[in-house]
Amino acid sequence: MLDHILNEYRDFNPSFYRDNEDYSPISEPVSPEPIQQFSKKSTVKEMLKLRRQQMNSDPNFTSGKCDVFPNISSPQMACLTPPMTPNPAEQYPVSPPETVYSPPTPEKAPMTLFHWQIQQEAKRLEMMPPELVNRQDPDGDTYLHLAVAQGRRALSYVLAAKMAELGTLEIKEHNGQTALQVAAVSNQHLILQDLLTHGAQINTMDMWWRSPLHVCAERGYYQCLQGIHKVLKESGQTFDIEKINYDGLTPLHLAVLSHNAAVKQMRQLENPCEFRIRELERKKNSCMESIRTLMLMGASILTKEMKSGRNCLHMACEEANMDLLYLFLCQRSYRSFINIRTYSGNTALHIACSLPNTKHQVEAVKLLMRKGADPRARNFENDFPSQLMQDGTVSEKARNLFFFINCATAEILT
Repeated sequence: MLDHILNEYRDFNPSFYRDNEDYSPISEPVSPEPIQQFSKKSTVKEMLKLRRQQMNSDPNFTSGKCDVFPNISSPQMACLTPPMTPNPAEQYPVSPPETVYSPPTPEKAPMTLFHWQIQQEAKRLEMMPPELVNRQDPDGDTYLHLAVAQGRRALSYVLAAKMAELGTLEIKEHNGQTALQVAAVSNQHLILQDLLTHGAQINTMDMWWRSPLHVCAERGYYQCLQGIHKVLKESGQTFDIEKINYDGLTPLHLAVLSHNAAVKQMRQLENPCEFRIRELERKKNSCMESIRTLMLMGASILTKEMKSGRNCLHMACEEANMDLLYLFLCQRSYRSFINIRTYSGNTALHIACSLPNTKHQVEAVKLLMRKGADPRARNFENDFPSQLMQDGTVSEKARNLFFFINCATAEILT
């Protein structure tokens, strides 16, 4: 397009204006000399330079370099202006804002089946009058006695709570047993713990002069004993672990005798069936757990029964019960009771030597002498332990053992 304009200027003829009279221009034509000069020396660089000169000479033209804040600005340019720097003290306060701590709300524990049963029984017995709660049948049983015997724990719990409020939780039936003793006889260890929680007394005796501890120890109800120990330890209720029954035996004595009976029955079986062996093994293990629990509750091995003055070690030696001998002689204080005498002056070694010929006799004698039993102790009939041995092969082995021990002792003394 630039070349076209220049060509038009090159074809310009000034004589046309002079010869043509009819043509009257509005203004005088521009002299073609500058145009010719521009056309000769025109370059892109010169044209840009000329354009810049015209722009600088225009008073209405404003340069972006001269004005720091231009007067003419568009909204788009206003958006590009940098924001003001905020005050750091206002943006970041020196002291943090006080916030009130709200602890998380604890989740509601799901209701167990036992608690649901308690709610249902409580609704049923809500309007039960006190006279009906304490009513006894011809045998002296209350509703609580019957519920405990049937193993209905939720009903027993609600009735025990009502009777505890009325102060009649220790009502006895015709055998002199409270609801707690019925729970011990029927091996209801959970109900037994509930009754103790409501305030039932553990030292109550029945007509046979047995406490719940005696019943559980004799029958090997170790779960009941563990439940009693747990509740009494938490509640702080006092109890007499050394209380004797009508025969002068403590609960620990009864547990030892029950364990001896199970061991004796297992040794006497000639052709035992598998079921009978499992049953006796279960009884022996339950009695062992009862003994351990009673010792944990504070029962003493040194306590003597009232008839012949035997303690638990003497009773274990009567059956050469190796399980109990290992248990008792592994105590730290075994040296203080290994040579204790009965009312007849017999030590545990006297009792072990007087046993009939059994294969466990030699093991019991060896264990006792290894733990410090005195082979030269005399009873009130002036007999040594070796003099009480019966004739037989097993007793002869034990007698030879005494002979070697006596010889070694004599050499040490000389």
